[in-house]
Amino acid sequence: MTESKVAGHIAFELDARAEKTPDFAVVTFENGNLPDEPVKYRDIVIHGRKLARTLTAAGIGKGDKFAMVMRNHPEFLYAMYAGTLLGAIMVPIDPRVKGARLQYMLKNSGSKGVFFTAEFMENVTEALDALPDVKALGVACKDGMDVPVSAAYPSLNEILEGPEVSPPDTVSEDLNTPIQVIYTSGTTGDPKGVVIKGNRMSAQVMLAQFVWQYTAEDRLYTGLSLTHGNALAVTLIPSLMLAIPSVISARFTKSRIWDICRHYGCTTFSLLGGMMMGIYSEPPRPDDADNPVRMVLSAGTPAAIWEAFEKRFNVMIHEWYGAVEGGFAHKPPGVGPIGSFGKPIEGLMEMQVVDNNDTPRAPHETGDIVFRMAGERPEVQYLGKKKESEEKTRGGWLRTGDMGHTDESGWFFFDYRKGGGLRRSGDFIQPHFVEGAIAEHPDVTDVCVYGVPAESGAPGECDLVAAVVPADGRTIDPASVFATCTGKLDNNAIPSFLQVVAEIPRSASEKNLDRLLREVFTKESPEVYAFADYRKS
Repeated sequence: MTESKVAGHIAFELDARAEKTPDFAVVTFENGNLPDEPVKYRDIVIHGRKLARTLTAAGIGKGDKFAMVMRNHPEFLYAMYAGTLLGAIMVPIDPRVKGARLQYMLKNSGSKGVFFTAEFMENVTEALDALPDVKALGVACKDGMDVPVSAAYPSLNEILEGPEVSPPDTVSEDLNTPIQVIYTSGTTGDPKGVVIKGNRMSAQVMLAQFVWQYTAEDRLYTGLSLTHGNALAVTLIPSLMLAIPSVISARFTKSRIWDICRHYGCTTFSLLGGMMMGIYSEPPRPDDADNPVRMVLSAGTPAAIWEAFEKRFNVMIHEWYGAVEGGFAHKPPGVGPIGSFGKPIEGLMEMQVVDNNDTPRAPHETGDIVFRMAGERPEVQYLGKKKESEEKTRGGWLRTGDMGHTDESGWFFFDYRKGGGLRRSGDFIQPHFVEGAIAEHPDVTDVCVYGVPAESGAPGECDLVAAVVPADGRTIDPASVFATCTGKLDNNAIPSFLQVVAEIPRSASEKNLDRLLREVFTKESPEVYAFADYRKS
């Protein structure tokens, strides 16, 4: 076997794997009612070299950027291999992004070209028309995508079906150069592009081995978008680099997740808080606890449903905290208090809760959560934003932007996103407790609680809005939902309004985009119901 030229280099590691176990189906892309797409190591290398040639022909080489606009498909892996082989920088973009926001990401990143699927033809075409310097590198037409493809665009299908090609004459071996630009969720404004270097991959592999403790007997699952750092760090990279088979859905599904895990024998999967509430909101089934999953890796488990989720689905939750910019803490299953996201790895990482002067806060006092690697100065590079990059690591600490506290034993707890706390009548309301109560209502299949400026006009105060999605075949009875809230919540936590919506908008990281709900919220809407009207009756 040829050893990897550079340990931790994605393309070289995959070359070595393809030589040793070429027919090992390392990733299976699950497509719902459409056929699966299993990917072997040799597939990644063979098709990745074809895309490397495509990038080179388009004038894209070391240090140049190219974008990906697609759901989770094998083409993502091929392009990732091609990029790291050439030293080109991949810019994965949430495919749900459209219009001016898509144009912003393509222009802000400096992408020279874009691979995309026919599903998003209209969105990408609009962006390309406005950005003549960005090339269409190839459009893939997948099963179920009955969309006319412009003859002006290269066919990614034809590129991949073409003859095999040799590796490029010149390859990049430097792990300290960027390999991706991943955009933040942009929940409060324009997203920022975080520059990711190749040397981060080895850290993700170490976490998989020594923190998540994956083994060769595991089968990993995620429905998170590969445009988000979580899916890459927790599932894809460990799967590829450690030869642990994984299953990746084209998109997240809360209703089929347990059936998928049963069908493929998945032993662990990755979740984010918004996803967990959605899964828990599904109607209970007799076989909920009958599944092969031993561990759920969750970032943001709502404390209100934590123990009930573990019991109902017969799983253990390994809670963790982190961001694409950096920072890490975790709470292994059965260790520490429910509701905590854990502690940093002792001796390797430091985390504190501080006040505005960077003085550590006492236990149970809320402050800014800051982080750094022991003995190292943190580095964050926001693409084209030097000032914001420097502010993010001011004083030698990575400023997470999250507010939290510790207990007497040093366990960390998340309180709210800085600038995003819901203050009502002097109290801070934790939305997930309200969401947990409403999620148990049989007519509700999804819920997001957010704030609007208080009718009282009190500075910094808000009224609570619960956006709810009706379960299939059901309608929302506001009186019944408000009655549930009255029975389970303190008076101050009962929403002022119910907003009935078709779906909860979410980012690629499955964060609730409540700003979009807030934009369309009006008290006069026929789909908005005031608690005051039902309290009187």
